[in-house]
Amino acid sequence: MELKAYLAERRQWVEDALEGLLPSDEAGGTILKAMRYSLFAGGKRLRPILCMAGAEAVGGQPRKVLKFACAIEMIHTYSLVHDDLPAMDDDDYRRGVPTNHRVFGEGMAVLAGDGLLTEAMVVITDPATWQGLEPARVMEAANLVMRAASFRGMVGGQAADLEAEGKGGELSDVEFIHMRKTAALISASVESGGVLAGGEPNQLTALRHYGMRMGMAFQIADDLLDVEGDPGLMGKPTGSDEAKGKLTYPGVVGIAQAKAKASQLVREAIGIVSTLGPRAEALVEIARFVVRRVS
Repeated sequence: MELKAYLAERRQWVEDALEGLLPSDEAGGTILKAMRYSLFAGGKRLRPILCMAGAEAVGGQPRKVLKFACAIEMIHTYSLVHDDLPAMDDDDYRRGVPTNHRVFGEGMAVLAGDGLLTEAMVVITDPATWQGLEPARVMEAANLVMRAASFRGMVGGQAADLEAEGKGGELSDVEFIHMRKTAALISASVESGGVLAGGEPNQLTALRHYGMRMGMAFQIADDLLDVEGDPGLMGKPTGSDEAKGKLTYPGVVGIAQAKAKASQLVREAIGIVSTLGPRAEALVEIARFVVRRVS
C-alpha cells in the first residue's frame, strides 16, 4: 500500500470531523479559541488513524469509528497542552508555533487542556457517536481509552517522568515511563478500534500487544529525534531532554542501542499484527514509518 497517501487521506478525515465536533463560535470566547488553537495546530493524527486502522484490521469500517477516534485526539492534545506548561516540561514551541500557554497564558492553557479532555467525554457519550456501533462496545472502548489516559497510564507516566527529572535512573525506569506516558494511549487507540468493530478476543489481544510495542518504539524514536533531529522539521528545538535532565532511552543505553531496540520492537509489532492478515497492512506500514520519521 502507499502509506503516504493512506495517512494523508485519513488525516483529512480527522481534520474535517474535528471541525464538525469543535467548530469555531464567536460566543465560545477565549477558552474555545485556546482549545482550537492546539487542536488544529497540525500533527500527524496518529492515534485516531490507528483507531481506524484497528477497526479495519478486524474487518470493520473506519468511518464508523471516526468520531470516537477524534475523541482520542482531543485527549492526546490535552496532554500536550499540559505537558508544555512551565510546571511540567516548560516548552515554548510545539509543532512550529508557540505553545498554548505562551499565547493564552498559563491559566487559560490549563483550562484549554481541561476543556479538551472533557469535550472528548462529550463526544464519546453522544449517541451520534454510536451510530452503527453497539453501545456496549462503545462503553468498553471508552473504558479502555480512559484507563490508558488515567494514573494507570498517561498521567502516571507523566508523574514518573517529573519525579525522575534530574535524578537519573535505570533502563527499567525509562521503560516504566514510556509504557505509561506514550505506549498506553497508542495501544488503547488501536485496540479500541478493534473493540468498536466487533473484534474477537484473539484479534484484540494482537492489537493490544502490537500497540504497546509500536508505542514504545514511537517514544524511543522521539527520544532519538531530540538528540539527532532537525529542529526545522520538528517544529521545536532539539536537546531539551538532556538540558532538563529527562530520563530517555538514548540517555541511558546510548544512541546505537536505542535504535536497535526501536527496530526490534517494530519487528515484533509487525510479526504480531501480521497474524490478522492483509486487513492489517496499514498497521504494518505505520509501524515501519515510526522508526523512519523525521518529526
